[in-house]
Amino acid sequence: MKIGIFGTGEVGQALARGFVKRGDEVMIGSRDSEKARKSAAAVDAKVKGATFAEVGKFGDAMVLATLWSGTKSAIDMAGVDAFKGKVVLDVTNPLVFEPNSPPKLALGHTDSGGEQVQRWLPDAKVVKVYNTVGNKHMVDPQFPGGPPDMFLCGNDEGARATVSKICQDFGWAVIDLGGIEQSRLLEPLCILWVLYGVRTGSWDHAFKLLRK
Repeated sequence: MKIGIFGTGEVGQALARGFVKRGDEVMIGSRDSEKARKSAAAVDAKVKGATFAEVGKFGDAMVLATLWSGTKSAIDMAGVDAFKGKVVLDVTNPLVFEPNSPPKLALGHTDSGGEQVQRWLPDAKVVKVYNTVGNKHMVDPQFPGGPPDMFLCGNDEGARATVSKICQDFGWAVIDLGGIEQSRLLEPLCILWVLYGVRTGSWDHAFKLLRK
């Protein structure tokens, strides 16, 4: 599969490594093609760096790994039509950063970033995923209690199945929560993950649903 990744930061790079390991073709994108090429080279020689527009043309499936403040702009640069009919892994969180305090959600209760992305991309199959763990553990997570759970949601059942398989290939158990509106629950879970990290000074944690 050809995977187009929007965002050259640590999250985009971590997921790119997972897709390369899985045998996928990967292109990672930025507004600045030179920045994208440097980021791609830091991942693997097989990864291509390009502009958002080029990534949009390349990918059979897309990953949104941008800061929330730049997500709409990245989509616009690629063009909405580039996402039509494609599975889109929405890894973003709608965070607002303020000095000397943990991040806060820009949306909540009656809306979510995942729902907003789906509105921006009405003909794409958006799946909220990978927004509740740090990039260090996104691929092949190793914890004493066994593999953690990846929660995901999206309106298209087939897209959720596709993304579930990706997560499983990356070493995760999967909890499918259904429609994209469940992003209203997953995005606050990101804040819980962050607050625990801030209070403990450790970022080696993930969520697991215990079953009897």
